[in-house]
Amino acid sequence: MAVRPEGTPCWADAMFADTERAKSFYADVLGWTFGEAAPEFGDYTQAFADGKAAAAVSPPMPGEEESPSAWCLYLASPDAAATAGKVRDNGGEVLVEPMQVGDFGTMALARDPGGAVFGIWQANSHEGFETEMGAPGGYCWGEVFTRDPKAVDAFYPAVFPYTARKFDDESMDFAMFDVQGQTVLGRMAMGDDFPPDLPSFLNVYFSVPDCDAAVAKATEHGGVLRFGPMNSPFGRFAALSDPQGASFSVIDVTTTEGEMPATSPVT
Repeated sequence: MAVRPEGTPCWADAMFADTERAKSFYADVLGWTFGEAAPEFGDYTQAFADGKAAAAVSPPMPGEEESPSAWCLYLASPDAAATAGKVRDNGGEVLVEPMQVGDFGTMALARDPGGAVFGIWQANSHEGFETEMGAPGGYCWGEVFTRDPKAVDAFYPAVFPYTARKFDDESMDFAMFDVQGQTVLGRMAMGDDFPPDLPSFLNVYFSVPDCDAAVAKATEHGGVLRFGPMNSPFGRFAALSDPQGASFSVIDVTTTEGEMPATSPVT
């Protein structure tokens, strides 16, 4: 059984050619500490924020050495094989078939019709994030950035038990997916202000106590600022790339500005 409601983000990890450099970078920017690498699982290494499981890093899998580094967000499933079937049935692609990972759980990787990659996690002993929403260093939010919002808005509620809402403000094509009355994922349409060669992706936000300080640490240690910092009703946030090219965002949820935007159900 899924520990979290189906479709809820439950884990994040990334592969890095230089895992020691990645550990050093995220330790400085997010305050992470790291457990022991697990050789039997490809040196997969958990990261901790204040002693609680926050994410993981690992070297590339055999044959993936040339793949760019990227964060992967996993969505909870009570049955990874059934979810993979729904992905295929609704125009997505299964990149890695459901596979059991020891007694931790079952994982799969998929691509939505717009091209963004995400993970599927059927939990067993590894339940996912131990950090709480908004806790420094922990996962906070995820957004699908896509050039095909129409296809994506149809895909995710067909695969997961989502209901969808969109911002009433037509100047921003932004949707949100809810599970059991809780908003769990966002969707942003990529317009002309995005580089034309930037593919669709699922952006992961990590909480920080001070957005500007986190940006300063990231750039000081070889990261690249892509956007912000900017205030919003949800918090002060910035988009970054780490020294090995993996994109992520940081957000201080205690610093907010403006009114929450009005939304309407997607019909």
